[in-house]
Amino acid sequence: MIKDSSHTLAITDLKKAVIAPPQWLVSALSEPRTEHHIQVEGCNIKVYEWGDSSNPPLVLMHGFLAHSHCFAFIAPYLATQYHVVAFDHSGMGDSGWREQYSENIRVKELMGVCDQKQLFSHAQSPIIISHSYGGRIGTAAVTAHPDSFSGLIICDLMIIRPDVLKANIEKFRPPGGGRDPNKPNRVYPDYDTAKERFVLAPPQSVELPYLKDFMAYHSLKPVDGGWQWKFDPKLFISTQEKEPSWGRVGQNLVSAPGRKAIVYGEQSYLFNADSVSYVEELILELESPQFPIIGIPNARHHLMLDQPMAFLTALRSILATWT
Repeated sequence: MIKDSSHTLAITDLKKAVIAPPQWLVSALSEPRTEHHIQVEGCNIKVYEWGDSSNPPLVLMHGFLAHSHCFAFIAPYLATQYHVVAFDHSGMGDSGWREQYSENIRVKELMGVCDQKQLFSHAQSPIIISHSYGGRIGTAAVTAHPDSFSGLIICDLMIIRPDVLKANIEKFRPPGGGRDPNKPNRVYPDYDTAKERFVLAPPQSVELPYLKDFMAYHSLKPVDGGWQWKFDPKLFISTQEKEPSWGRVGQNLVSAPGRKAIVYGEQSYLFNADSVSYVEELILELESPQFPIIGIPNARHHLMLDQPMAFLTALRSILATWT
């Protein structure tokens, strides 16, 4: 187990990733955390923890091809009142790889992490905070295990009206649809060359470019001959076969049991003003309890890279009404 401080791993990596990082980011990453691997369904899963384990538990889940470092500068602020746990999905970040991936195995990973970190033993059941693709996993988890969680906060999950999605499917298709999943990731001769190829999906500029640099650094690993992406190319297998389920995401979320909330970037491509209207229509149609839908100004899909403090404030506000 590794415990970080301002003089160890987190700050060392930050200085490699970001030229002249701002003091707020240095301070956030200087907060104590632990990191280690646990075994879930035969695969090593990288887990990070912040805060006192006696506090109410939060579990954070990242998006497709991403990793838990998208929450690394948010989690310390939440850890003042909560026990915060984040993990890398298998095939992404610093977790191990599987022969195949499914929504079912993702839910098992979430349940396994919560169980092994004893989050289910607390008087308050864990609250899930999930970004993008992680929101689909969170929705599936609370649907399959409604008594295991006490809330779900979805952060800019792609929710598009089915007819709009069908008419514009090419625009919403995730990256890598045309690549060979059996071909290894390319090895770049040096870090700077690899970093130049790092792009967000969907493509967007960011309000705070140094946070994009931070994400790029943790998306790459040194290998023989240079640098390579950490994600497993097999993640792209059957991507198009799953496309019919994309149009059901909104209905699945609104139908899911328990407390829910949505936080989104007001300039997001994947959750926009019409998405808000669509979700509100589904709430009425399915006679679901109302839940908050909070937009972050000047933020896009990767809202934590655009407006991290506004994003944090939205999360804190929702949690304050639930705790």
